[in-house]
Amino acid sequence: MKTLVSNLRPALTLTVLLTLLLGVGYPLLTTGILHFGFPSQAEGSLIRDESGRVIGSRLIGQNFDQPRYVWGRLSATGPAPYNAGASSGSNFGVNNPALMDAVKARIAVLKAADPDNIAPVPVDLVTASGSGLDPDITPAAALYQAHRVAKARGMTDDQVKALIRKSSYNRTFNILGEPRVNVLELNLRLDGKLK
Repeated sequence: MKTLVSNLRPALTLTVLLTLLLGVGYPLLTTGILHFGFPSQAEGSLIRDESGRVIGSRLIGQNFDQPRYVWGRLSATGPAPYNAGASSGSNFGVNNPALMDAVKARIAVLKAADPDNIAPVPVDLVTASGSGLDPDITPAAALYQAHRVAKARGMTDDQVKALIRKSSYNRTFNILGEPRVNVLELNLRLDGKLK
């Protein structure tokens, strides 16, 4: 019995110490560093209006389907698009007929919304992202929609394109990822809710 207690005491002591150090101390330290060094990102990259009310996050897409807005990538989440609680992709492979049907249907919607546009449809407007929550589209996808949005809002194409440029981001560190346009930021700028 004495041997069991003498073996058990260091194991329990070490378990308690490591739990406090790695389960409490380390998360508090990293959270504090992140809040100090990257406050916006640590809070979820939230976008707020002038009154401080949260409108959305730069990291999670939102569903826009009116002609006056720039549309984002398709979302395969359910039951509603851009449902962060059900993040997933469609998992359709390139040979899956359902993917081709979805692409054709999306092209038809885009062409019906802007029948004068004869440019090729950018691929990110007709395919879903891996997470179903993608907040960004390519600059080509945003520019493809500029005329439709301008027409619906009574703006010029150049005014919409200027807002697209203002909502655009280059590659991270000029090497990672691709140039992108944040759809929520752009649509908020179109509505005059974001400078």
